[in-house]
Amino acid sequence: MKRLNHLSEISKNYDTFIIDLWGVIHNGITLNLKAMEAVENLNNKSKKIVFLSNAPRPSLKVINFLLKMGMDKKYLSSVMTSGEAAMLAINQNQFGKTFFHLGPPRDTSIFDKVKENKTNIDQCDFILCTGLFDDYDDDLNYYKDFLKKHISKKLICTNPDLTVHRGNIEELCAGSIAKVFEELGGKVSYFGKPYPEVYNMCFSANEKVLAIGDNLRTDIKGANNLNLDCIFITDGVHRDELDKNSDLRNLLKTYNVEIDFFQKELTW
Repeated sequence: MKRLNHLSEISKNYDTFIIDLWGVIHNGITLNLKAMEAVENLNNKSKKIVFLSNAPRPSLKVINFLLKMGMDKKYLSSVMTSGEAAMLAINQNQFGKTFFHLGPPRDTSIFDKVKENKTNIDQCDFILCTGLFDDYDDDLNYYKDFLKKHISKKLICTNPDLTVHRGNIEELCAGSIAKVFEELGGKVSYFGKPYPEVYNMCFSANEKVLAIGDNLRTDIKGANNLNLDCIFITDGVHRDELDKNSDLRNLLKTYNVEIDFFQKELTW
């Protein structure tokens, strides 16, 4: 692995750049200006840019979110989310017809086309998890009690991330609920990184791809699973772990991943 001062040093070696959003391009509140400079330069060099996010919402919702943050729409021709991939499966009744939605009201767009199939947790065919309820957004013990009688159902996790940072505040994600469900003995189907299916929607076999992300469990593990070169952004979801343990090699061993390059933030 190599510390990479500038993405420009290696950009000519790749056709396609699979870039994570939260933790690389923005922090949930504002765009990262250095990262946007890198995107601008890649675009000017006619590189293919795919934003791949574990957002539990359809791609269009994420595009609108980025436009509101001030991103130019010319960079948004290729956006894929775990929510989009899950939505396609749900619309085809892959896990049954009726579902219980476990998550906040802001995520309901994921089942917009099949909203009439939403029901209560006792009657549903499967549990659709997009995140945590607004009233219990930091209490995993609540979900242990809530889900323990329902582990015979399958849980569909539309965001495998455990946590994100919104600004400087850490928030739990759907992956944390899925982990609780598995610990109770339930079965989970995941959509998004690091699982290969979502990558297959982003590029074809003959493209030379570089993956860029801040999450070792998802972005970097996903790159490893597909044998893609990758850049690990250290000032993202793992920044507190790196502060406590400054040895990056130990952190990589903990998550059983390998990286080719690392940067504090994406820098052209």
